[in-house]
Amino acid sequence: MSSRLAAHNLLLTTSRTCAPLASIVRSSRPFSSRPKASSMRDPAVHMPVAPAPATESQVPAENLETSPPEPKKSLMQPDKHDYFTEAAWPHPIYTRAEMEAIAFAHRNATTWSDKVALLTMRTLRHCFDFATGYHHPKPGRENDPAVAMTERKWLIRIVFLESIAGVPGMVAGMVRHLHSLRALRRDRAWIESLLEEAYNERVHLLTFLKIYNPGWFMRLMLLGGQGVFFNLFFAAYLVSPRTCHRFVGYLEEEAVLTYTRCIKDYRAGRLPEFEKLEVPDIAKQYWKMGDDCTMEDLLLYIRADEAKHREVNHTFGNLNQKTDRNPFALKVENGKPQPSKGLSPMKPTGWERDEIAA
Repeated sequence: MSSRLAAHNLLLTTSRTCAPLASIVRSSRPFSSRPKASSMRDPAVHMPVAPAPATESQVPAENLETSPPEPKKSLMQPDKHDYFTEAAWPHPIYTRAEMEAIAFAHRNATTWSDKVALLTMRTLRHCFDFATGYHHPKPGRENDPAVAMTERKWLIRIVFLESIAGVPGMVAGMVRHLHSLRALRRDRAWIESLLEEAYNERVHLLTFLKIYNPGWFMRLMLLGGQGVFFNLFFAAYLVSPRTCHRFVGYLEEEAVLTYTRCIKDYRAGRLPEFEKLEVPDIAKQYWKMGDDCTMEDLLLYIRADEAKHREVNHTFGNLNQKTDRNPFALKVENGKPQPSKGLSPMKPTGWERDEIAA
């Protein structure tokens, strides 16, 4: 009986001593919360919970940082990439007189291969014109708003044109590159000119992307157009490289015509917005243009490039695809004038095989 009474007194004393300590601990907690019934931890030593971050609605208006709204993206917004790389293929120097002398020229279709290439090009041209809304007004209607080509229409036309024009050179160069690897022999310098052509066309595109920013619909059209054209040209090149080069030659004839018409509109004052545009730095670097160059100079350079591609591909269409050299890259002396990478000498409809074969 005495032992039970002693134990009871000891328990009562301990509880009275610890009660104030527990109340102090509970009152010192910054966030009081009732512990879950399932928790096995002592609520007296429960860790405090960090406060939730204040939402924007809880922050005073004077503490909010205000920033100007982002400007809406327009179709005329240039590309903001400012980095530059050295050109993989340095561009040849063109004189003003050489560029001014460029004119439309057409090679007559004399063989069945030429006729197939010409018919295919014309079909593609009609589809291309429809997709880009391109049509050139007839004489006397140049200033008619219903049919006139505005700056925006020209930019749409050019961007679409250049995005497709860079495909043939890359496809042809790829096919010949793989064949050279399989055959374990050189390609007589065809690959170099084909890849250089593809690179040149891509620079054209990158230049105009500094001026014009296509919308999502046009980008979707480019995606579909490139996918279809790449595969068709790849299959055709495996069957008849000669026909493909003739096709590209005819296509470049139309490119020369397109840029000639654009230059004519510029000089006639029908493209006032082009007169205000500054030539992108990527173009100045690639063509070694001066700081005072204008959009007219840029169009002249690009037209000259298209004229060179016209000459090169019509020449390739005249050669033996397996044995002849590329006369624009692999030089030989045969006592006759030879093609060059520049604009002189220039044969718009291509060099004949008997003039350069060696």
